Amino acid sequence: MSTRGHPSTRRKGGRPARQRHAYASAAKAHTKARHAKRGATTRWSQRVTQTSDAMDIEAGVFRSYSAEAIAQSLKASALRSRRRKGTPFQSAMSMLNFYINRAGKNLPRSRRDTLVKAKGKLREAFGRKP
Repeated sequence: MSTRGHPSTRRKGGRPARQRHAYASAAKAHTKARHAKRGATTRWSQRVTQTSDAMDIEAGVFRSYSAEAIAQSLKASALRSRRRKGTPFQSAMSMLNFYINRAGKNLPRSRRDTLVKAKGKLREAFGRKP
């Protein structure tokens, strides 16, 4: 007779269900403790823009109320920056989409509309079809 037990009592990873769930709840508690210790001051999106190969952009560029001004600033930054992975157009559009996506539901409708218009202006600035 096998010492492993009946196959129906074993789950994924070879452990009985109660042990697997106990491990999962311990891991969840560890994750919560780690986040509580770290505090709310660390933002991964901020770290990404500062340390990754994301291009260098002008400070406060997304605060502008003009879609044209946002597009021109992103184009200038993309052409000037050496910290980019793709073409200047790809990098500029990527930064604009990154900002829109990270703002999420907190972005007011008027700001979202301005940023979406900036995407069209950015395509025009790089000679792409709208």
